[in-house]
Amino acid sequence: MISRGIRGAITVDENTPEAIGAAVIKLLTEIVKRNNLDTGLISHAIFTFTPDLNADFPAKYARINLKWKDVPMLCFNEIDVPGALQKCLRVLIVVNCSETFEPEFVYLDGAEVLRK
Repeated sequence: MISRGIRGAITVDENTPEAIGAAVIKLLTEIVKRNNLDTGLISHAIFTFTPDLNADFPAKYARINLKWKDVPMLCFNEIDVPGALQKCLRVLIVVNCSETFEPEFVYLDGAEVLRK
C-alpha cells in the first residue's frame, strides 16, 4: 500500500460558520464520491483558508458532520498573494491506497480557475 494525495478547493460565499460548514461538507462529499473513497483509508487531511476566511475551523465539519473522528486534520492560512482567488478553502487529503489508484481532484464553485 502507498499514499497519494487528493486535492480540492471551493470558494465560500461569506465568512460565517454556516457558509464555511456548507462549503466543507459539499467539497469533501464530492471528493469522497468522485474517488469512491473509503474514509477509513484516509491518513490525514490538511485544510487551508485564504486570509479573508476565519469564522470557523473547517476540520470541525469533517469531524462532526461527516464522522471523520479518527482522521488527523490540521487547518492553516494560505499566504496572502496579491490577485489570488479570495474566500477559498483548499484541502489535501492523503489516503493509503493501491498503486493503481488515480485520484480525481475536485474544484468547485469558482475554484475551477485554480486548475485550468
